[in-house]
Amino acid sequence: MSHSPPSVVRNNPRNAEPDTPAGTRNLRWLEVCLLMLVAFGGYFLYSLYILEDGSGAGQQISNARWSVDSLHKLTALFLLIYVLSRRSLRLRDLGLRWSVREVGVGLLISGVSVVAYTLGWTVVQLVHYRLFGFWAHEPNVSGLFANRSVQAIASCLLNPFFEELIVRAYLMSEVLDLTGSSTLAIALSVAVQFSYHLYFGWAVAISLSFQFLIFALYYAVSRRALPIIVAHSLLDIGGLVHLW
Repeated sequence: MSHSPPSVVRNNPRNAEPDTPAGTRNLRWLEVCLLMLVAFGGYFLYSLYILEDGSGAGQQISNARWSVDSLHKLTALFLLIYVLSRRSLRLRDLGLRWSVREVGVGLLISGVSVVAYTLGWTVVQLVHYRLFGFWAHEPNVSGLFANRSVQAIASCLLNPFFEELIVRAYLMSEVLDLTGSSTLAIALSVAVQFSYHLYFGWAVAISLSFQFLIFALYYAVSRRALPIIVAHSLLDIGGLVHLW
């Protein structure tokens, strides 16, 4: 990997043209695609399977699968750390810094994102009714998360770090640095996250994208990862409590 200046987060001109050599840019794009595929490729295919065959949504995830899921997330995070280390970067350079103030900001973002989801769900329902004459159906995926084991809880607690550091902080930082386009960075981040949430069905996945958009917009402006990790954690915990 080239030892070009580590500009993923530091001194990144938001709208400037990328000035990294073509070979370096190509290799970094390859790293981005590889990390996205390793981290989320399996989830995307599984979401398509459940979307196509709704009966699969009722199959409870076993302890073994939860353990494998945690291992997968940890592997992807270590791969992220390795990719960053190739340019002498750390998770801190993606905006993962501990701060009580940022925890408070995360609480605020979680509230805003809930409002965004509600707005998204309302819009989706109105459009769906306008097009088809009936309300969108929300599939029951509670069976997937019915397992209340330690393995399930551990995987769910790890999930916000896994998602927000990879699909948000890393992906957006790389796209911003390589293209200078915050619009493209936001769009790709939301699109990837939307793709592996399709197991909720089209209506819910689109509505969740309104939440993802709030997270992406905040990160594009602040370049801080902790608040969106906190917000995502609160939403995941709230979702589990609701399902259980």
